[in-house]
Amino acid sequence: MFLLSRMSADEVHTVTMKDILGDEELHEAYAVLAGSDPDNCSYPQGYVKRQAIFACNTCTPRGIEPAGLCLACTNHCHDGHDIFELYTKRNFRCDCGNGKFGEFKCQLNPDKDRQNIKNQYNHNFHGCYCTCDRPYPDTEDQVNEDMIQCIICEDWYHPRHLACVVEDSDELQEMVCETCMNKAPFLWTYAAHFADPPMVNVSPCKEEVEVNVQEDEEPFKKRTDEPCNNGDEGSSTSPSYHKQVGRSACKRTYLEMTGRPVKSPVKTVFCRLRELKTQGVERTREGAVFWPYHWRAKLCTCISCKRAYVEAGVQFLLDESDTVLAYENRGIIEEGSASFDSLLMSGLSALDRVQQLEIVYQFNEMQTELMAFLRQIADEGKVVTAEAIHQFFGELMSKKRRQMNS
Repeated sequence: MFLLSRMSADEVHTVTMKDILGDEELHEAYAVLAGSDPDNCSYPQGYVKRQAIFACNTCTPRGIEPAGLCLACTNHCHDGHDIFELYTKRNFRCDCGNGKFGEFKCQLNPDKDRQNIKNQYNHNFHGCYCTCDRPYPDTEDQVNEDMIQCIICEDWYHPRHLACVVEDSDELQEMVCETCMNKAPFLWTYAAHFADPPMVNVSPCKEEVEVNVQEDEEPFKKRTDEPCNNGDEGSSTSPSYHKQVGRSACKRTYLEMTGRPVKSPVKTVFCRLRELKTQGVERTREGAVFWPYHWRAKLCTCISCKRAYVEAGVQFLLDESDTVLAYENRGIIEEGSASFDSLLMSGLSALDRVQQLEIVYQFNEMQTELMAFLRQIADEGKVVTAEAIHQFFGELMSKKRRQMNS
């Protein structure tokens, strides 16, 4: 972090870039935008694994088929429009100027298909969120609280509508809403072991476990030690034997006749999900679930479980680069020396001490006016648009010119 020392007659005050920006929200916003290209439409890249996505209420208002825009098209094609910021979306392709926009064409990449059939949309694209289907910010909502995004459906929820107690945590977490948990019900088993809050142990009786083990082992022991007696008591023609082997108990393969052990197919493949189920730990299947950040690494990757992920539409949970944090980190790394702090430090290093202090004084003055401007918009329940920001800095430059002329 770049440090500047602001000196006065009474004290020396250390100013960091975080102090100048006011709070961490601006840094988080920068991290989100840094992972997307602000100048080139992302459409040629196809369905991007994750990128910042926006919706234009001017071009596709409620009642019109929803559409999503990449960062570059938001800046260049929809400047001055009523824009909804949707944070990031996975596997999305920019819709700007396609068939959903009528005669409106994308300025950056006008040659696009009429629709992107693999894009997934929800009510966020019309500025509504949560199970309450309300806008954000909501001028009629008396409760001022941050919303939380589900990592599966990527909708945003008020904590009070998650049907669970939401506790403050210093650790980074991911949330899965109750609806998505039920769409992938096997996640409840993992939640009982790895998610918050602590679960209740309801282990099965010992005898039941022993019987299950015998069902796997006993038939194979009988068919190698006992002769076939066509259904007499104690033979290997029990229902459990037919279920596991799937053929007549009187017929044996060459390997069986030579006495070589035959392993159960079930035991040749390790399944973490099956192992967790045998431990008998359960949790109530209701409410959203909060997971520690690295919980995905604990998911089973056997063939059977991978099929289940695909059927539930959550195969991306096995992709470590799918997370929002991975996207943000990738953007910051790609920006490298072009990051905000680095650019400012590079520019200030070329100035003498007096010029550096003058820059900091003016930056602090601009920050105060900008924060007051943003608070006013927030109090009025409006959304910050590119047009409003341009107007703010235009007025700021005019004020600066008047001061210099005077």
